[in-house]
Amino acid sequence: MLKVGLTGGIGSGKSEVSSRLRERGAVVVDADKIAREVVEPGTLGLAAVVAEFGEEVLLPSGGLDREKVGRIVFGDADRLAALNAIVHPLVGERTKELMEAAPAGAVVVYDVPLLVENGLAGMYDEVVVVDAPEEVQLDRLVARRGMTEEDARARMASQASREDRLAVATRVIDNSGTLDDLKSQVDALWESLVRRA
Repeated sequence: MLKVGLTGGIGSGKSEVSSRLRERGAVVVDADKIAREVVEPGTLGLAAVVAEFGEEVLLPSGGLDREKVGRIVFGDADRLAALNAIVHPLVGERTKELMEAAPAGAVVVYDVPLLVENGLAGMYDEVVVVDAPEEVQLDRLVARRGMTEEDARARMASQASREDRLAVATRVIDNSGTLDDLKSQVDALWESLVRRA
């Protein structure tokens, strides 16, 4: 099994690369998806979040109001640390289960936005960073996700710097061009990963 950490800043196109690797046969483990799963209604994770932050973080449906939690923790390091202390161990446990379930010769891609922030680079055989200039990221967040420029810049500033991500990369996908450019880079990456696996 070849373990690949895939990361990139918000608006870099990491999700597109992840999707294309999945199409080619990678076993993709999505950290964001797992982070949502571990706090679904009825889970110990949701109960722990409610115990820490109060019932006001619940939607009328009983699910977690992720936007409300985001507003509580954004810009408050102590509250963010409290949330991470609940969610990160649960995500780590589930990630380990999914990776161990992958076939022996698989290329397992861990799609994780906070790979650099959480010091995870050393856990992978390869670290692939999807990179785009900050102005390109900003344009994508405003045009495609409907964020205000201020919100987009704040989100970008809350993540690891582009330089810090590139410093841990064993491979870089430059996503400042067209989708065809991206596709050809992902194809080349996939061939290389399969050979290594």
